[in-house]
Amino acid sequence: MNGTTEHRSDRLKILVVGAGIGGLTAGLALRQQGHEVLVFEQSRFASEAGAAIHLAPNANGILRRLGIWAENFGANRMQKLTEYNSMGEKMRSMGLEEANKMWQHPWLLAHRIYLHDALKKAATSAQGKGGPVKLHTSSKVVDVDPRAARVTLADGSEFEGDIVLGADGVHSRARSRVAGSEFKPFCCGKSAFRFLIPRKAAQEDEKTSRFVQESGELSMWYGTDRRVIMYPTSNNEMLNFVCVHPEAESEAGDDWNKGGNLDRMLQVYQGFDPALLALLSKADPATLKVWKLLDMEVLPTWTNERLALLGDAAHPFLPHQGQGGAVAIEDAASLAVVLGAGTPREEIPDRLKLYERIRYDRANRIQDFSRLMGADLDKKVKLDMFAFTNFNFGHDEWDNSSQKLREWTWDRTPNVYWRMPIAFGPMPGPRQTHFGVARQATESTFTTASIKFKTSRTLLQNLFPRGVPGWRFKSPGTVAYASFSQTTLNKMEWLGGSGYNHLGLYIHGVEYEKQNGDVVSGAYMPILFENLTDPIVSGREELGMPKLYSSIDVYRRATSYRINTGWQGAMWGRFTLENLKEVEAAGDGGSISGDNDAGILTYRYMPAVGRSTKGTAEAAYPVYVPFKDEVPQPKPLRVFEADKASFKIDKLDWEALPTLHHVIERLAELPVYEVVAAKVVEGVGVPDVAAAQRVE
Repeated sequence: MNGTTEHRSDRLKILVVGAGIGGLTAGLALRQQGHEVLVFEQSRFASEAGAAIHLAPNANGILRRLGIWAENFGANRMQKLTEYNSMGEKMRSMGLEEANKMWQHPWLLAHRIYLHDALKKAATSAQGKGGPVKLHTSSKVVDVDPRAARVTLADGSEFEGDIVLGADGVHSRARSRVAGSEFKPFCCGKSAFRFLIPRKAAQEDEKTSRFVQESGELSMWYGTDRRVIMYPTSNNEMLNFVCVHPEAESEAGDDWNKGGNLDRMLQVYQGFDPALLALLSKADPATLKVWKLLDMEVLPTWTNERLALLGDAAHPFLPHQGQGGAVAIEDAASLAVVLGAGTPREEIPDRLKLYERIRYDRANRIQDFSRLMGADLDKKVKLDMFAFTNFNFGHDEWDNSSQKLREWTWDRTPNVYWRMPIAFGPMPGPRQTHFGVARQATESTFTTASIKFKTSRTLLQNLFPRGVPGWRFKSPGTVAYASFSQTTLNKMEWLGGSGYNHLGLYIHGVEYEKQNGDVVSGAYMPILFENLTDPIVSGREELGMPKLYSSIDVYRRATSYRINTGWQGAMWGRFTLENLKEVEAAGDGGSISGDNDAGILTYRYMPAVGRSTKGTAEAAYPVYVPFKDEVPQPKPLRVFEADKASFKIDKLDWEALPTLHHVIERLAELPVYEVVAAKVVEGVGVPDVAAAQRVE
């Protein structure tokens, strides 16, 4: 097959049909994303026609991001807007210097040829990011295969890639392969003359000099069904004219480059201000052009498998807002973002659909604005030009598409954890990566030291959730069992290979009876201290765990294990296991509760926001973590039993523990009737606690 070339598997091969402003911007942007880009242009030199173009802030920002600074090739700022009636009477004049300060990037008026040349040079140069775009001129595309991403040229040669982008303008051939042959452009009832003259020619004529006193001034003359627009470009040295009039009054064609007749143009505007006619008469008959203003019904879609349209191929624009080129540049930026470096080939059709969803409504809305702006005066259409301008200019498509791509990526991964701050995407944590991919902690290690003791059931039950029925002990006796269990975790992937410590109170032999009579059994955990912020936040928000911060310092010796807990230097807890001796590890479940419980019971409480809702819960319900469903299951490797263990809790006071005193004071109340077991368990495999579930 002709045109088939080798290309790296980690980049896409993208075929662009059309080397206008939209096609070259797409080529440049996709090149900078690391892709191989081929552009096919039917003309010999792929040059744009001699006319000016608005580079409004929404387009100029994208060009600057791509390294195109239009000021370098003579673009000047848009600084003033003046409107006249057909007799030359001034209706409105507005300076734009202050208003333009609200936009990130300046509103520029550029020469279309110079912009096109700058894009072509940047796209095809050996310098710059990515490989140069390969520009094939005199290469008319006569057919596109959307499934194979193949283009066929008029000479019969074929080129195949991963994607085809149809940027072949208002008379697009690629369009028929997307939306069908019934969608064709039609004349909106207007045509337009266009030409450029030196500004100096107007300045030196006393009849016309008053129109060109200020730099950067756009002037408009309105008749009932026709108008003239004039604005400067090329460092304010050239004046660009667009003269819109009824189609029947000139011999315009569909071709943008059809020659116009100067006498006919002057006849079309014969009733206008003589000073304006003097301006129009300065047009060079050899370069005067006239073309029909083409519109088209809104396409139902812009994409088909591996083919997507952009610019006028997708949405032909009337010139009344000067946004046609800008929207094509926005399309190109969106495609470059959506088809970023590393795009998997299998995602191409879906990503092209995403591009369409991002761009479709905005492009069509700006089209509608342009139609309204071009309405004849006798139609008395109500216009809010500031609303139009704000919508058009107050947008950065690169930033917008980047966010839409993020959201699309997030949505493609089901069942991800979201927690504050949600603006930045799914939160990485022990259960998932930032992209929502589940983590595997099979290689992570744990060391759990626990002291199980006999204590008062009547005191322990005071730690059940306040005012919530259903909580009880299995045994009716007044003694019960609890454990202080401390775990050191290491080799945690989600923490970059490091770890942290936690210590909790686990009350054994607790049941929760649901409203339907079913009973859930396990160890109730009223408090869990941790010495690192990240697991505290993730555990509170994702799992409903009652976590608080405390320093937890562990001192391990050959036959002893000591734990000191505190807050900002105030020591509130000391836990000691002595005379450790290794025993058989078989039979130990390695649970963080320190005993063979069925799971952990806890209670989630999230307060409502606002002073008026103090004491009101936004969420309040029991949570259960069944150990049998934990992934991965912990694997104890070594177990050491202590023949002596103790702990001491100092309640201190509010000054020493300003955020913890109420908790530590209650823990200090617990009597120790007997230490019944104490051990240290070492193992691998740290459960992610994703088995946590709302009980009811």
